[in-house]
Amino acid sequence: MFFREKKSGPRSYLQIVENRREGKKTRQQVIATLGRMDIVRESGQLEGLLRSGARFSQSLMVISAHKSGESLEVATRRIGPAMIFERLWQESGCRDVVRGLLSGRHFDFSVERAIFLTVLHRLFDPGSDRQAERWREEYKIEGASPAPSP
Repeated sequence: MFFREKKSGPRSYLQIVENRREGKKTRQQVIATLGRMDIVRESGQLEGLLRSGARFSQSLMVISAHKSGESLEVATRRIGPAMIFERLWQESGCRDVVRGLLSGRHFDFSVERAIFLTVLHRLFDPGSDRQAERWREEYKIEGASPAPSP
């Protein structure tokens, strides 16, 4: 079923129409004529009808809830690049080399994770090292979470 605008002389009407197959041909059957297009638009009846029908559609319910401010805010983070590079980082021995060079030193953060993040950032989005912190927010990277606020 679908909406169709049907012109008749100087006026046009809004109709709900359905396609039906009769033998090898397809025919359109008018299910309902909702009224003159100009009156239906001006009165707000079309908006009300669509809003009412949207209650029965999952995707339209989400869209209308978002427009009215009723939807929950959802954050997404990318996981693929970090997962693949994490495995390469470990299997190539980079992680162990960096940790070995840092053994005996004490830092308030994981230097190995900072190096991992910097290298990953260079591979996927070459730019300044300072931008890596903002770039990281879009990705889920184990051990590279932001520092807690004081």
